[in-house]
Amino acid sequence: MGRGRVVTLDGPAGAGKSTVARLLAEVLGFRLLDTGAMYRVVTLAALERGVDLESDAALGALARTLVLELEPGRARVNGRDVTTAIRTVEVTRASRHAADSPSVRAVLRDWQRAAAREHDLVTEGRDQGTVVFPDALCKFYLEASDEERARRRAAEIAARGEPVAFQVVLHDIRERDARDRSRAIAPMKPAADAIVVDTTALGIDEVVNQLAAVVRARLAAASS
Repeated sequence: MGRGRVVTLDGPAGAGKSTVARLLAEVLGFRLLDTGAMYRVVTLAALERGVDLESDAALGALARTLVLELEPGRARVNGRDVTTAIRTVEVTRASRHAADSPSVRAVLRDWQRAAAREHDLVTEGRDQGTVVFPDALCKFYLEASDEERARRRAAEIAARGEPVAFQVVLHDIRERDARDRSRAIAPMKPAADAIVVDTTALGIDEVVNQLAAVVRARLAAASS
């Protein structure tokens, strides 16, 4: 079994990672790996089954029972489509427990590395370039202002029929940032060799084109 080439996109919520990763994967002809969806799937399963969100052992045991299928824009667990269910505000707020669980992270890290053994990947999350794929072909860290990220996230939530106040989203984003950056295991930060891109004033196409140019240059250099 060979090893695929990996491009990582890390950064805080609302920086544009999901959309950029999806489009970049399409442009490059790579497979998209949405690691955030993985944590959401574990969280949804825990909420539905009444698993103790504070128990690392219980969350890890649950994660090991799940059969996850991720496709662009779709998520299935044990054969059930949970694409919409994992994007609710309730799941978003509760997902910190799965993210803070060493046992869950170990299971998901294995899933992520297994995917890279079979496919060229564009993978997005919080620790892809620092922990999961330290030898990735290209590493990017996307960021944007707090206000712009809150605006984007509020619009995304409203589009799903769950309107929420801007200030509430802004507070949640800042709280999540602080938690992700201070986490003892795999804290959110740029890899030492990551390219940091501020997307605040950039359109999606601008970001995708910028990243694609870097990846293509690396691919060309690797094959020469």
